[in-house]
Amino acid sequence: MEIKKSEIKRWATMGSRAAFGMGILKLYEEEPDFFVMSADLGSSSGLARFYTKYPEAFVNVGIAEQNLIGVASGLAKDGTPVFATSFAPFISMRASEQIRMNMGYMHLNVKAVGIGSGLAMNTLGSSHFGLEDIAVMRTIPGMTILCPSDGLQIVKCIEAARRYNGPVYIRLSGGSDIIYGEDFHYEIGKSIILQQGEKVALAATGSIVSQTLQAAEILKDHGIDCTVMDMHTVKPLDTERLDALKEYELVVTVEEHTVIGGLGSAVAEYYACSAQRPRQLIIGIEDFYPHPGSYGYLLEECGLTPGKIAERVMNVYAER
Repeated sequence: MEIKKSEIKRWATMGSRAAFGMGILKLYEEEPDFFVMSADLGSSSGLARFYTKYPEAFVNVGIAEQNLIGVASGLAKDGTPVFATSFAPFISMRASEQIRMNMGYMHLNVKAVGIGSGLAMNTLGSSHFGLEDIAVMRTIPGMTILCPSDGLQIVKCIEAARRYNGPVYIRLSGGSDIIYGEDFHYEIGKSIILQQGEKVALAATGSIVSQTLQAAEILKDHGIDCTVMDMHTVKPLDTERLDALKEYELVVTVEEHTVIGGLGSAVAEYYACSAQRPRQLIIGIEDFYPHPGSYGYLLEECGLTPGKIAERVMNVYAER
């Protein structure tokens, strides 16, 4: 997909849903060879322009996530790739059986897109928080999990997912800070170094990459230079990069997801099988249900603001 310089800044500043909708529209206009499906979230998924312009390529199954994945799988079995969208907790858990047996077992070319994952649904509360979706999806054999960090990377992620032949889960979380202000190389399974440091590495996934970069600036002011990595692919892990981090004194994972079963767990599982491994700190949402509130309030409540992240790192690093 050709990306013009004039489009980069516009995409980078978009929220996740708007960027997803624009990315799908642009990709379809260049390669009209896939379907887009929704569980009654056309406009809420940023897809209003797409389904208005290309109604023949859009299917709304209503509030029925199991049917969403079932129909998407049928279309994919017939040879047509499908992007299927719904809110993250509903598509990952309500349709988990269909994802397991259709997308996973049959290894079909369906891209499930979890809208508003993490804490992005803020005031709607625990029913709409997508805090367990990575953990659920990681258990599906052959499932690829992508967590883009900003609007431009969402567009890159969509194109890469379309070209990948197999089941993919795309996790769209909150925030709209710019991480990538210019075009860059995106490859599934290959993390991106955003800044280079020594002794401490911060590996983040999704939009929380922004808070992690800000935390690194705070840590630098306290004499701790950190490497910051965007681990946009949670499965398969970039094990080559993780091997390079074994020389670090501390590896910190940061995610807007429960600390159980997410990026931190995946990294810990990999290091557990290694003879040489660094000390690890897993930063995420602890084992509780956060109260509803604004996105900023929830990040503070869950210890995911730049200041809270930096404080955790400093406390653990001081214990070395």
